[in-house]
Amino acid sequence: MTIQTAKLRDPAVRAFVSAVNSHDREAFLRLLTPDATMADDGSDRDLAEWVDREIFSTHGHLRVDNESNGGRAILARYSNDTWGEMRTEWRFVVEEDGRISRFETGQA
Repeated sequence: MTIQTAKLRDPAVRAFVSAVNSHDREAFLRLLTPDATMADDGSDRDLAEWVDREIFSTHGHLRVDNESNGGRAILARYSNDTWGEMRTEWRFVVEEDGRISRFETGQA
């Protein structure tokens, strides 16, 4: 069962999913702290290069199936033009100002 983006509990995660799904790179980048970091399958990646390659140039899309940790962890079906669809998990660190300082993703 897919959770509608508007019903995701954490505002930062909700905005993250919305920006990914609407392919809004500017909104996506505004959600991140200036020093934000990320990891994919347990390895730190260059955030700007990764989001361009895995999300914005390949039409990335998240369909959230489950959320935990107060909404700061999600289980989702992620698809893009390169890899097709895969089951993924995402974990977010959200700062007091509501911006994301780190996210980690990987196959679930």
